[in-house]
Amino acid sequence: MNIHEYQAKALLRSYGAPVSDGRAVLKAEEAKTAAGEMDGPLWVVKAQIHAGGRGKGKFKEASAGEKGGVRIAKSVAEAATMAQQMLGRTLVTHQTGPAGKQVNRIYIEDGAGIDRELYLALLVDRGSSRVSFVCSTEGGMDIEEVAANRPEKILSFSVDPASGLSDFHGRRVAFALGLEGGQIKQCVALIKTLYKMFIEKDMEMLEINPLVVGTDGNLKCLDAKMGFDGNAIYRHPDIAALRDETEEDPKELAASKFDLNYIALDGEIGCMVNGAGLAMATMDIIKLYGSEPANFLDVGGGATTEKVTEAFKIITSDPNVKGILVNIFGGIMRCDVIAEGIVVAVKEVGLKVPLVVRLEGTNVEKGKEIIRNSGLNVIAADNLKDGAEKIVKAVKG
Repeated sequence: MNIHEYQAKALLRSYGAPVSDGRAVLKAEEAKTAAGEMDGPLWVVKAQIHAGGRGKGKFKEASAGEKGGVRIAKSVAEAATMAQQMLGRTLVTHQTGPAGKQVNRIYIEDGAGIDRELYLALLVDRGSSRVSFVCSTEGGMDIEEVAANRPEKILSFSVDPASGLSDFHGRRVAFALGLEGGQIKQCVALIKTLYKMFIEKDMEMLEINPLVVGTDGNLKCLDAKMGFDGNAIYRHPDIAALRDETEEDPKELAASKFDLNYIALDGEIGCMVNGAGLAMATMDIIKLYGSEPANFLDVGGGATTEKVTEAFKIITSDPNVKGILVNIFGGIMRCDVIAEGIVVAVKEVGLKVPLVVRLEGTNVEKGKEIIRNSGLNVIAADNLKDGAEKIVKAVKG
């Protein structure tokens, strides 16, 4: 689960990390009051969406004078005008795709004098099962370009959970970032704070970009992105309360309410599979035979007819889907339950695209019988290879 920058800043502030004073704005008429509560003389007005690249992003149908989703205002009135220009508009960045995201929230904060921009992040390293620090002297909007073309500018290391975090980890970051004097002590304290917050809140990712050295010589977290482990959210009702459902794909949101593992993709063949490994294999073989999957969907081992029905509805709600491949290997999941769910869903929502069904495992004959007697126009497949060939052929032909 991701949260907005203003929410991340509030969490950083609660742990004692250095951040600028700021106000979240949800309505245009609130912008002037919010900006007036801060000292200035500069105000930074930031669009709040779950995507990077806001500063270089562009609003759809923007006038020539409007630039980006992060702007600097020189007066309260100008800050209010900028906020009003952004709210309700669609911002397109390199991470949103051409559709963009609608801006429903604005964050106005005090401007900061900047001497240097740095990069700092904490991530879960899946390979080592440890928390890793990533830092670079090349912070700011072009960090992706640095990672691609100048990887030597990036330092990363992990923390051994057996020994835990020590001051030398903070000093290692400080030296890598070229900090000196009192900045080193500030960096050690900040690293401790961020690590503590990362562990206590079950985060998956914490990115400070940029971490700045101000003109006063002090460190400050100027921007922040946070992602949390969805499987641990139940332990953090305060974090769960920060969820912004308007930022999520409607299909993924609907799937989460039925405990379905669904991720929307850009392809044309919808997939309904049980088991993450089999789902990945199904997506791979669709690509092998010349098409693209429209989604990842694992209905799980304990799916009911209701869950299967909802999964089918979610797949068919995607206008990009030109065909559907159901690939079930019944172990805990029974083939007859899948078959019943497919029949109920098709009769409820209709079937306007080719449907290929491959069933194998527990109650497979019963499942096939349910499909045969349903009167549905379903293409049967003997195995995964056969199923992939048939659905690609049906879609392409």
